[in-house]
Amino acid sequence: MKIFKSESLVDYNSYTFNYAIYCIKESQKEIPEIYNKGFLPYSNNIHLDHETYYLARSLRVELKDFNPSSENRRVEKKISSLQPEFKVISIDNFDVNETGFQNFCMDFAAKRFTAEISRERLNYILNAKSISHIFEFMLEGKKVGYVITIIENGTLHYWFAFFSLEYQEYSLGKWIMQSVIYWAAENNLDYVYLGSCYGVKSLYKVRDFKGLSFFDGNKWNKDVKLLKVKCKTDSEFIHDDFKQDTDLFIKNLT
Repeated sequence: MKIFKSESLVDYNSYTFNYAIYCIKESQKEIPEIYNKGFLPYSNNIHLDHETYYLARSLRVELKDFNPSSENRRVEKKISSLQPEFKVISIDNFDVNETGFQNFCMDFAAKRFTAEISRERLNYILNAKSISHIFEFMLEGKKVGYVITIIENGTLHYWFAFFSLEYQEYSLGKWIMQSVIYWAAENNLDYVYLGSCYGVKSLYKVRDFKGLSFFDGNKWNKDVKLLKVKCKTDSEFIHDDFKQDTDLFIKNLT
């Protein structure tokens, strides 16, 4: 694992000079340590030759402390009439280039992702060497969702989810996420990482699961009340020039 910093936002009036922190994965066995240090996979620059990770306020479920909540049971009960089931498929046995699968993902992303995702970026993500399994979800025998995951030595990252919007009344997205967590608990994993946790739109991750902690920049913090306050007060401002400068910095470094 190679950790490095990239110059970030500057506020000279307060003498605040930020540096964003990244790391480059050097071997697959480093995955649990990378996530434990608060890093998440970076996919904004599809021209990078190395798998790069960024440090952020990430969220995880500590499975030793996880128990189904009343909301989890409600979702499970509501969707049970549709004969829900799922498969966990090794990436070696899943064709990520299949047109129907890619179109399904692109259609969902166009409707639900805040930032547009290109076909090239989707392929970059799907061909990341760290991806190990695809969760495939079905209702009444029909394929309705997929989750791209990274699983390594007790660690599971719920990276990207794509699902049908026809079943919103059944809370399909919630059922998919909790199903992955249930599976991880049943298979004696240690952690499920749920990505970054910023802004009010991330609060659905915070409300529904027990055993949560977030990376606060120094350690994993179990103060969920504090996390909710942070999410509600986060600025949604994104400095596009800074993002581009960071991409260039990483590209030159690698």
